[in-house]
Amino acid sequence: MRNLGFGISRRALCLAAGAFASMWVLGAGAYAQDVPAGIDPDATIQAAIAYGLSGTFDPLSASGAVTIAVNWHVFEGLVDLDPVTREPYAALAAEMPVSEDGLTYTIKLRDGAVFHDGTSVTADDVVFSFDRVLDPESKSLFRSFVAFIDSVEAVSADTVKITTKYPFSLFNQRLGSVKIVSRAAVEADADAFGKQPIGTGPYKLISAVPEAQIVFERNDAYTGPRPALAKDMVWNLIADPSARVNALSSGTVMAIEDVPYIDVDAVAATAELEKAQSFGLLFAMFNTQAEPFDDVRVRQAFFYALDMDKIIGTGMLDNATAATSFLPATHPNYHEAAVVYDYDPEKAKALLAEAGTPDLDITLMSTDHGWVKDVAPIIKESLDQVGFHTTLDIGQSGGQYGKVDAGEMQVMIAPGDPSVFGNDPDILMQWWYGDNVWPKTRYRWAESEGYKTLTSLLEEAQRLSGAEQQAKWNEAFDLLSEEVPLYPLLHRQLPTAWNADELEGFAPVPTTGLSFLGVGVKE
Repeated sequence: MRNLGFGISRRALCLAAGAFASMWVLGAGAYAQDVPAGIDPDATIQAAIAYGLSGTFDPLSASGAVTIAVNWHVFEGLVDLDPVTREPYAALAAEMPVSEDGLTYTIKLRDGAVFHDGTSVTADDVVFSFDRVLDPESKSLFRSFVAFIDSVEAVSADTVKITTKYPFSLFNQRLGSVKIVSRAAVEADADAFGKQPIGTGPYKLISAVPEAQIVFERNDAYTGPRPALAKDMVWNLIADPSARVNALSSGTVMAIEDVPYIDVDAVAATAELEKAQSFGLLFAMFNTQAEPFDDVRVRQAFFYALDMDKIIGTGMLDNATAATSFLPATHPNYHEAAVVYDYDPEKAKALLAEAGTPDLDITLMSTDHGWVKDVAPIIKESLDQVGFHTTLDIGQSGGQYGKVDAGEMQVMIAPGDPSVFGNDPDILMQWWYGDNVWPKTRYRWAESEGYKTLTSLLEEAQRLSGAEQQAKWNEAFDLLSEEVPLYPLLHRQLPTAWNADELEGFAPVPTTGLSFLGVGVKE
């Protein structure tokens, strides 16, 4: 099927629009018992998830692929991004916020909103949820995403006032970075809350067993725009690609993410399958404070050495696009970078010679994700042909990052996709280049002049909008392409498959995870 824009197919847009229409016909307080005709309200949605479960569900710091996808269904922000279309919609807010003066937003909560334990959502819960993310002591991963906020105050029991430090054009797109939690539940036992969260979303989390399954139950007290259309959901955690495909073909599950590239044609013959062009990338990052990659010429030589046609064609069966900027070409804010690393082994050799390092012994670290393991030997082959003598170190992601954080990395390739948090260029750059662990202790670029310039560009862009904002982002993209402290090699296509005879309203997301918001099982 033909894709429109950033990984969103015509079918996905139609399904999302249809789901919204159905919900609003039924009214904002519609429960799953009032689902549209042809949908079984007593059905169970069965799905297969590709990634392992680890870490907390507490939205203060939950960042794993699985926990984020779970939280789409369990928690709500004042405004959330639709996981499929990436468009903002009023979730816990009664309506989309509008500023009175460009700095102040008065936001009323939707009527009847309650947490999964039956307690009412209050303005105090909203203030608490924002304050703990904004508190530097909490070390929240999402603090930089809402750094534009100056204060959050309760106006009344069901109304808050958010004041920003400056006019911020992405206000509504960014509010969903903070999910609203029950102050009472968190303060009673934060650890227990992280394991068994209490949200306001259409589904309740019943149990979560690593390497096994996650079980959800419909929240019949839900009063928002995305009521659950099934009685419950079971997400089977199936890391093995073949087992995931077998689960779909046997009818054990109704949808799977991350269809193995080698199985795409076979799966498409028996199920609905779409490839979404994602932001998700394979990046290379370097220890920029240690030889040899403290020299930008050596970092650039690394990129010029890579035969991306072979890496993508052989290693990924053409299911990716070579990076020509920080963003993929399908992104609405794409700008071709000042430096595009076409395959040029002679230029790579010349840069190494200019840097005084024509022959280098390096260790290339890599995570052990299946498709990353497939391309790592091809990357080694390209590097070895220009003068790098490459030793591969492939290992489990957690262990590899442990070595990175201990300062044991020269260069590492790994996958990443912060678009699960949002899709605007600022949030995507803030994840890797913001005031956090990445530039400080991983690729160790935070003390450089390049980093200071980049930070200044991002701060300026936050205060602008439209063409002026885009121009600052373009400067940032250009700078990153020249300095390449951490930079994409490619952007992946994500094949998702599902049984269209069983699921109604399903569409793949252009990131990791699956969304069943507005999705039901056919009678």
